[in-house]
Parts: sequence; structure tokens; C-alpha cells
Amino acid sequence: DADGWLHSGDIGVLDDEGYLKITDRKKDIIVLANGKNVAPQPIEQVLKTSPFVTEIVLIGDKQNIVTALVVPNRDKLGEWAKGENIAFATDDELLALPQTYKKIKGEIDGLSKDRFADYERVKKFALLNATFSVDGGELTPTLKIKRKVVLAKYAKEVASLRGDGDE
Repeated sequence: DADGWLHSGDIGVLDDEGYLKITDRKKDIIVLANGKNVAPQPIEQVLKTSPFVTEIVLIGDKQNIVTALVVPNRDKLGEWAKGENIAFATDDELLALPQTYKKIKGEIDGLSKDRFADYERVKKFALLNATFSVDGGELTPTLKIKRKVVLAKYAKEVASLRGDGDE
């Protein structure tokens, strides 16, 4: 523009050495009902460091809390369940177990503690028995999440997460 700025739609921070680090896309920012802004990508990157989380998409625009769609690592979950003597026959059964939800919640809470403000933390989530892929349309060729596609494809699960923040 006239002031010399390039409006790319990216959000970034300057590091200690003066380098610009792109952290998110402006269009992806979640604005909660209380007006607080949540940048989902840095949070998602941290939560994906759990061996039990393959993909995670934060949701919460105009909601009271941050929620998420979680694609768990079904192999790791299966190993964990067998080690805990938790019986299941299929991935669907495994993902429907309360112990599985509790395990993933523990992972998310553990990684979020001391890193994110309370309003940025995932309070509720849905486990998806799915795999995100470029062919499936959920990922770009550079393996970034296509939020609009994921939210549309899993609209039923997104709707189930809407609420007043009660857990």
C-alpha cells in the first residue's frame, strides 16, 4: 500500500534477532463470544506433538470455548488400550470408549498447561475415525489443513461441540 506494507493475510512476530516468523493466517483466527482472539495454528502444532494426535483442528468462532476435531493416531491408541487391558474390536469401538476420550483429554490438557491462556485451551473435542489427506480434500499439497473443507465435511461433529462451555 502507500505506506509500504504488503497485505498478505499472514500474522507473524518478530523474534529477538529481528526476523519475521509467520505464525498464522488472519482468516484462521478464532474470535470467541467474549471477543478474545485465538490463533489456532501454534496451538495445533503443540498439540500434534502428542503421539496420540495425528491431526487437530481448533474451532470456536463466536462460541464461549475453544473446541476441536481430533484425528487420533489409532495405532498408538490401540497399543495403549491393549496395554491397559481395554477391550475393543474395531477403531470405532475404541474411539467411542470413555477411557479413550479421557486419554486424549489428558494429552491435550498436559500439553496446554503452562503454555496457553485458559481461554485458548481446548475444552471439548470430537474424535474422528478418519485420515486427512490431499486426495480427501482436507489437506493442501503442502499438508496444511483446509479448515473450511474440514468444518463442512464434519459439520455434524462440529454441531455436537457447540454449547455453553459445560464439560
